[in-house]
Amino acid sequence: MPLILLVPLALEATVKGGCVICAGIHMSDIPAFPYRLLWGERSVRSVANLTREDGTAFFQEIRHTPVHSDVTCFALDDANQALAHLRSGQVKGAIVLTP
Repeated sequence: MPLILLVPLALEATVKGGCVICAGIHMSDIPAFPYRLLWGERSVRSVANLTREDGTAFFQEIRHTPVHSDVTCFALDDANQALAHLRSGQVKGAIVLTP
């Protein structure tokens, strides 16, 4: 079975609200599939994949560039509070949920 056929199969196995992540450096086109596989807030996402050489070149490029990250941490039990802060604009940057 071609690997690309796994996307519709993965969607079918994904719970409502879930996400299928495609992490291939190169993928064939995803075949058409019935909307019912997306229904229920399911989603398909891709992530950037780089080679080790790409990463090394990137860090050489930004070596003299100041990088600042704004991260707000919440306990996993406080996820609803974290979402409320995010919705109200009280968070600058990213939220990280910790165990």
